[in-house]
Order: sequence, then structure tokens, then C-alpha cells
Amino acid sequence: MFGGKKFKWMAAAAMAAALFAAAGCGGGEKKAAPASGAGGKVSYKLAYHLPANHPLAKAVDQFIAKVKDKTKGQVVITPYPAGQLYNDKSMNDAIMTGGVDMGLNTVGRWATVVPAMEVFDVPFVFPDYDKIDRAIDGGMGRLLEEELAKKHVKVVYWADYGFVQFANNKKPIKTPADFAGLKIRGYSEMASETIKALGASPVTMGSGEVYMALQRGTIDGQTSGTSAMRDRKMYEVTKYLTITNHASPEFILAMNDKSFAKMSADQQKAFMEAAREVRDDIRRNAKAMDEKGLADLKAKGMEVYTIPANELQQWRDATKSVWDTFVKHTGETGKKLLDMAAKA
Repeated sequence: MFGGKKFKWMAAAAMAAALFAAAGCGGGEKKAAPASGAGGKVSYKLAYHLPANHPLAKAVDQFIAKVKDKTKGQVVITPYPAGQLYNDKSMNDAIMTGGVDMGLNTVGRWATVVPAMEVFDVPFVFPDYDKIDRAIDGGMGRLLEEELAKKHVKVVYWADYGFVQFANNKKPIKTPADFAGLKIRGYSEMASETIKALGASPVTMGSGEVYMALQRGTIDGQTSGTSAMRDRKMYEVTKYLTITNHASPEFILAMNDKSFAKMSADQQKAFMEAAREVRDDIRRNAKAMDEKGLADLKAKGMEVYTIPANELQQWRDATKSVWDTFVKHTGETGKKLLDMAAKA
């Protein structure tokens, strides 16, 4: 039998060992997020590939100012716009590995990490702006955030990018049949699947390469939002614009969870409060942002054709295979997300 003191010492040691094992062996998918930091000044780098004058870039500036104000200057964020640090293809790996603290990128680029993130690029899932936000708030956002958290990525805020359209420099596109023979740049897998389903050849490249590719004839067209087309001066290299509102690729401001943990609990609270305020501002302005971009493109001389509501069904029929591809890639999670979107 052990003496009393010796027994107590061994029992304490055994308990400590058990606690240590529990902390270290929770499984890759269940690791706890890093604990909050002790406070003090924290500096971050934020990367994005959009032009600095894009509305979502201006929202980043607003977020940075709000964070600085709400943390009384203790949390300072330095932005690196227009791909200065990372382009849209390389940014997400940098966020996950800690190469950069946070970045703003389209959800389509996150699909290599969480395939279900491409639900926003499945054509004609969301008929209007409000339905996108209702779906995100109604459970879709939380489900996708939980998947990203397993990869040590924290979603700071969702950013409504608005709807995407098709622009090209060859001919007016008024029906799916008009896509035949065209080479169109797609920004994500589902965007490329949509282009393929419509009868064109999809070409994948970073956003910063598109202007030159159009100028050189490497591609004939591209798909993106009207404000991005304007800010990237696509009106100089594409003449025809077709308004389809076929997809609504959200952007997310994503952050490495270890970077987030550098802040104290109070700083984190202020940081996320700023994020919610910016998210709500973006939502209120999403439709106006699209309409202003369209008006500016018209003023720059682009020839615009809007698909009439009574002709949209042929577009839905032409791209229905993309829904099947999405479910094939994402399984039950994908089905659940499409159900959430339908019920929103």
C-alpha cells in the first residue's frame, strides 16, 4: 500500500497526465480554437485582390477604421489591395498557413477547402438579394463557417458581392445557344461548369490576368459583377454585356484563427461588432452597387442586353446539370444547403 502523501502525489500526476492527453488528442476536427490573447497592441495584414476603389474594398477600409476606433487604436490592420500580397488563387493557402492574417476572397476560391462553399455559384439558386441574406442568416452561413473552422479559418464577415453577368467581345448573347464557340473565363469550378453547360469553353485564370487575356484574344469573355467590370476597365476590352443575374458569389473576410486569438476577449468583441456593422452596410448597398456599375458600363459604351423574365426558364434548363454536379461533389451537405436556399 502507498503512504498517504505518496498516493496523493501520484494521483495528482495521473490526473495532470490525463488532462494533458485530453487536450492534445481531441482529434483533428475537434481541436479547440486558440485561447484569447492578453491584450495590448495587435497588428494585422489584410490582403485582397479587388481594385482599391471597388465597393467591397471601400468596405474593408470602413472595417479597418471601425476596428481601430472600437479598440481605441489597439488593433491596427494594414490593407494590401489589388493582389499586392496574394492573388485570389494563392490567398486562401496563405490565410490557412498564417502567411497573412486575413483576406477578402470569393467563396468560390474556398471550394478547394470546403466544396460546399460553391453553393453561391450554382446558377439561379438565388432569385434576389434578400433571399441570399436570409439563407446565410437562416443556417447556411453557420454550417459553412463550422466547416471552415475545422481548417483553422474564422469567417469575420460575409460580403454581398451582388449578381454576376456575362461580358464578351465577339457578339451579343441573348440565348444559351449564343455561347457556342466562345472561350469564357470562369472564376471558380461552378462558374466554369455553368459556362460549359451553356455551350462555351471555360478558361480558368486569376482575376488580374483577365484584362490582358481579353486584349490578346486568349479568351473572348468573362463573368463577374458589374462594379468589378467597371473598376477593372473591362469596357475597354469587351463590348457586349448580358444581364443574367445567374449567380451571387459571396465574398468572405476570412482570418487565421491563431491571428484572431492574438486579441483579448474585449478586443475580439469589438472586432466582431465592427464586422457586423460593415456586413449590414454592404447588404444595404448591394443592389445599388450593381445598378451603379451597370449604369457606368452603359455610359462607357457597352451594349447591354437583359434577359427578360419570361425567357429565364430556358437558361435554368440549360444549366440544371450544374446543380447535379454540385450535389455530386458535396453530397448531403450540398443537398442541405440547396434546401436552405429554397426555403429562405
